[in-house]
This record gives sequence, C-alpha cells and structure tokens, in this order.
Amino acid sequence: MIGQRGVRRRAGAGLAAVLLAVSPGLAACGGAEASGDGTFVVGHSEPDHLVPANTTSSYSFDVLGGLFDNLMTLTTDGRPVPLAAASVESEDQRVWTIEVRPGRTFHNGEPVTARSFAAAWNNGAYGPNAYAANSYFSYIEGYDALNPEDENATPEAKTLSGLEVVDATTLKVTLNEPFRQFPLLLTYPAYAPMPEAGLADLEAFEEHPIGNGPYMMSGNWERNRQIRLVPFPGYAGPRKPKNKGVTWKSYSSADTAYTDLRAGRIDVLQTIPAAKVPEAKRVLGDRFLPREMGTIDYLGFPLFDERFADPRLRQAFSMVIDRQGINKAVYNGAYHPADSLLPPIIPGYRPNACGELCTYDPAKAKKLFAEAGGFTGTLELYFSNAQPTYEQWMRIVANSIRDNLGIQDIQFREVPASEYFSMLRAREEKGPYRQNWEADYPSPQNYLENMWGSEGNRMGWSNEEFDELIAKGNRAADEREAMRHYHRAEEIAIREMPMIPLWTWTGQGGRSERVGNVTITPYSTGLLAPQVTVE
Repeated sequence: MIGQRGVRRRAGAGLAAVLLAVSPGLAACGGAEASGDGTFVVGHSEPDHLVPANTTSSYSFDVLGGLFDNLMTLTTDGRPVPLAAASVESEDQRVWTIEVRPGRTFHNGEPVTARSFAAAWNNGAYGPNAYAANSYFSYIEGYDALNPEDENATPEAKTLSGLEVVDATTLKVTLNEPFRQFPLLLTYPAYAPMPEAGLADLEAFEEHPIGNGPYMMSGNWERNRQIRLVPFPGYAGPRKPKNKGVTWKSYSSADTAYTDLRAGRIDVLQTIPAAKVPEAKRVLGDRFLPREMGTIDYLGFPLFDERFADPRLRQAFSMVIDRQGINKAVYNGAYHPADSLLPPIIPGYRPNACGELCTYDPAKAKKLFAEAGGFTGTLELYFSNAQPTYEQWMRIVANSIRDNLGIQDIQFREVPASEYFSMLRAREEKGPYRQNWEADYPSPQNYLENMWGSEGNRMGWSNEEFDELIAKGNRAADEREAMRHYHRAEEIAIREMPMIPLWTWTGQGGRSERVGNVTITPYSTGLLAPQVTVE
C-alpha cells in the first residue's frame, strides 16, 4: 500500500494459507456422525484472533463471516452489494456517504449504528493496538496521525479525522485520495462493526465475539478444539440460516481432517490435501467440490541482495521453472500454471500477459543468465513447513536450476510456518522465497498494489512509474480507464520480474451426505454457511 497508506503493511494478509496448515491445534472430539440436531461441522485450522480488525487469517474469516454483517458483501461472482448498508455512494470517489440500515441489532441487543462502524475502525487503525489488519484503514484520512513512523512515539490522535458520524444511520468517510475500489474494501472482515460492550472489554470479546450477523456464539471459543455458532433469533438481514448451527472444528493436520470427512465425522472440508484429491474424487463422487480460486503462488527475490539486482537473472529463473510439469507432478494437474500476475477469476486478467517470461525455455533462460553475469555464492531457497507440497516443488525448481543454469550450491531453508512471515517482514531471507496472495476482494489493485507497490513490498523493489500507474488506476473515474492503468503497471512488473508468478490454486473441497447447498467462494466470504441445509 503506497504513499500515505504505506506506514504499516499487513502481516501476512492475503498470504494466510487456504490449505489446512500444520499448527499446534488439537483435533477435536465428537463430530457430525453423532449429531441429529440440524447443525453441521466444518473442519479447518485454528483461528488466530476473532476481533475482526486483528486478523488476516482465512481461518478466522471462516468464523467471522457468520458472526458479522459488513456494510457490503460479495455476490458469488464477486460483485459488491450492500448488506448492513442501505447505500454506499460518492460523487468524487473520495468522500463517501454510507447509510446504515436502521433497526438492526448486535447479538447483545445493542443497536447497530454508524458509530458502531466508526468506533470499530478507529480501534483497528490505532497504531499502538498493533492489529494485524491495521493498514486496511490506511486509505482513510487521518491514518498517519494514528500511526507515526516511529512506532514508539505517541500518536497525535486516537480517531480517524476522515470519519464523521452524521447521525445514527449516516457515516461520512473521507479518504486520502479518490479510491473507486472502496465499496469492495468494505466487504473485508476488518471493516465489521463492534458493539460498545466489545470495545469496552476486548479480552472478553476475543473469547466470545458479539456480532451483528446471522449466527451468534454458543459458549466461548474452545481454543484448539472448536467454535460453535447458532442462529441469532433477532437477525433481520438477508442471510437467515437454513440450518440450526455450525461448528468450526480445529485440526492440526489436513490429512486427519480429510480422514474425518470420509468417516462422516465432519460435514465440510474446504480444502482437501493435494495428495488425496484423486482418491477424494473417486470416493466422494458428486460430493467432491472443485472451484476456481484467486490464490497464486509466487517466488520472490530479495532485491536488497545485489546478487539478484539484474532483471535478466530473475527472468532466467522464471523461464527455467517448468510450471506445467510441477503442476502434474505435485498437484495432480489440478492447478493452473500462471501466465499473468493475476488469477483468471479477477477482473482485468489477461491470458498470456506474462508471455515468454512465464514459459519454460531452458535455452533462453541460460542465455539470459549468462548475459546477467551469472550468480555467485550459495543459492538459498526459502519456504515454510505449512505444506509438504512446498518442499516438493521447490526441489524440482532447484534441480532445474542446477541442470540448466549451473548453480550447484543450493541450500533449502524450511522455516516453521509460525515464523515464516515475520522472517520475511524483517528481510532476513538471503535468497528466493515462496509466498502467495489470496484475494481480499476481486480487483487487480488488491494484487498489484499490495504485492508490488514500492512502499513495503517484501522484495525491496521500487518503481515510480509502476506506483503512479496504480495511483491513476485507483483514481480513475470508470472501470475501463482504471484497467488501462493497472495493465500498464502489470507489464512493468512482469518485465522487471522482482517476483515470479508460478501457478493459480484450484480449490478442492468435499461434503458429507448429511449436507446440501454447500457453496465455497474464492473470496474472504469463504463457505456460505447460512445457505447450507442439513438432512
């Protein structure tokens, strides 16, 4: 997030693995096979936090999506539509007027008002709170006053100057500059409202969130075990549950979760381990749930290391990677080799935008490598231990580099998942590293600005023309003009190749025989739990 919005970048936002990662959680007891009460069970990894502005984890979003109604939500095809808002309007894309639907309440009976949103956003944006999604509020005027460059300094203010509560149902929001993607941003979980009781006791709220959504908590968060949600009787929105509740059951192993799905101990698993997919297709039949996704894997370069400074070197690395071969060998052909910096489901995607630079061509790669002057020293390749597939494809890449570019001294650096992103934020890596981006909302800006923007990208790459094109796209009066700027920015990033696009994920989930109408979106809304029916 560039310019004024670059003071703090989110930690791991969009990078939270959609796959069930190895974590210290414990597989919970009990399950779907014993229940006949109209509820259902979903397997996933343990969330990190349940205060909406303090998480960028997809596992937390699973739960928050049922507990809260944001001002806007996404349709299954990615269009923003009002939810808790009656309207979100602007004449200049900078000053936005939000009308909150009257008569809605939180689960504790407090009314949901314009102040409920403003107070929650101020809490999330206040630097000393150090919330994970802090920088999502950096588009709003006054963010810098809450987030001084010296993190030890006392902020000049405690509230965002760009928020004005006009009356109980009207919120006026002034941004730092025009940003036509703002309605999409309002779908992100960090922008959920909070009741006064929650803000008064955040520790209690973390264990028992009080939302305004279709479900409410049934008991407290049972750490490393489960979170139980039941329908909120006072819910007046459009997402009334068609079931009697959902239990989010925590797993420390994706394989164990899949075994429990097969055995009927859980009803939904959003991501089946890649190695189990052929079996799952055969065993589950029409209960196997494939879907397109907006997640792309990348190989980033630490450009603060002069050995990676030449774009031709980075281009050579890209062209020596056999994306299709890795897709077949590691992912059973289910993923899609990347040919753009954007996945196909995102508006603005252009087939083959990356061209030959994302095409396997060892001979051309070797020529570019020689022109760049080669590489000296040990080549260290970094990845987390969250999934065994990461090491599998990294070894294939390493073998291709040895065989075709002649770099023989290659070392693997497998880092615990819990430490991986903090390592990248601290720029402690000494070689190419694996990371991914998961769509926060369906816009090319969400990928390009966050992953390649000069302020805060992990590569240490800076390009003024790229930044200005993104800014022009953000300010554009219409979608076609915005796309022209975003596409030109993408072409610069492809040519410079500070980070290599590898492949787009394909979601591969499954359901039990007990449930129907299971829809899993590729966005932060994830599983549409209220729609699920239970036999």
